[in-house]
Amino acid sequence: MISFTPTEEQQMLIDAVRRYATNNVRPVAHEADEGGGFPPEVLQTGWELGILPGNIPEELGGFGEDHSALTGALAYEELAYGDLSLALHVMTPALVAIPLVLSGTDAQREEFMELFLDETPPPLTAAMIEPRIRFNPARPQTTATPQNGDWVLNGRKAYVPLAEGAEWILVYAWNTRDEQVDAFLVRGDAEGLAVGAREKLMGVQALPTYPVTLENVRVEGAYRLGGEQGIDFPRIQAHSRVALGALAVGVMRGAVEYAVEYAKQRVQFGKPIGTKQAIAFMLAECAIEVDATRLMVWEAAWQLDQGLDATKASYLAKRYADQMAVWVTDSAVQTLGGYGYIREYPVERWLRNARGFATFYGMAIV
Repeated sequence: MISFTPTEEQQMLIDAVRRYATNNVRPVAHEADEGGGFPPEVLQTGWELGILPGNIPEELGGFGEDHSALTGALAYEELAYGDLSLALHVMTPALVAIPLVLSGTDAQREEFMELFLDETPPPLTAAMIEPRIRFNPARPQTTATPQNGDWVLNGRKAYVPLAEGAEWILVYAWNTRDEQVDAFLVRGDAEGLAVGAREKLMGVQALPTYPVTLENVRVEGAYRLGGEQGIDFPRIQAHSRVALGALAVGVMRGAVEYAVEYAKQRVQFGKPIGTKQAIAFMLAECAIEVDATRLMVWEAAWQLDQGLDATKASYLAKRYADQMAVWVTDSAVQTLGGYGYIREYPVERWLRNARGFATFYGMAIV
């Protein structure tokens, strides 16, 4: 039975992240989007909330009793309520930490896990998305070929957050020998690895992302995540879908709340526009979709925490969130009328950000 009441620890986390999102992030989100990045002190404060270390089990050196996808989803929603770019930026180290928790060998965890417990975020990221039509995460074109005990990686990646200056990049590739998706910890300065110029995206403009090219990049066998067994990619993908779904809920919730308050205050023909049936019904539908999407995300997260196969639940939650994030944020733009198209108002930023969820494979994980 799924409980709809957060534990005491979860509620404390929700409250802390919500205060941060409201007081620290939202006031500077517009300037960050226009300028291409958040102030370092805002990012540092977000890291100091301890969301990631608190979700790493004590047995692995973290501060949590167990790793919980549901707890992560609760925190991610609040972060994205502040701003999606900020959420993806602050939680970029989780792209390596969570796969290590889920599939890493003891030796890999011993080498890397302490990095995520530092006072400053470690320069690590992950590369999954590829710049091609009909990209399928379960069958990437980036290849990993065994050679004399090592692995040789070739391919191109895109939308890699914080790739410039990253010391390690977790690269997802198709294992040509075992015919499965694997992940490899690649040094940022490895020979044959090249990070291109920063990408210019429609949304998440405050998040630096880069293309990454791999040409005969040699990786030691010890840095194949999971060792000889490799990774359980469907489970890692389910954790990523839950994270992205939770982020979408945060963006949607922020848009609805803003649109509702605007509709209460904006007066036309002597009455607030929120009293007009067309506006009121549209916003009511938006509120319904926020709750519906959140419940789908929670169900998938709960299944993961119970050790169940959450492939279907996470896929449905992610797919629904992709669609509803666009619909809800577009409705918020419509509520503001012509003002919704002006950059000084946040709803157009939320719509641009929401449009990216359908392509943000692997850019977040809980």
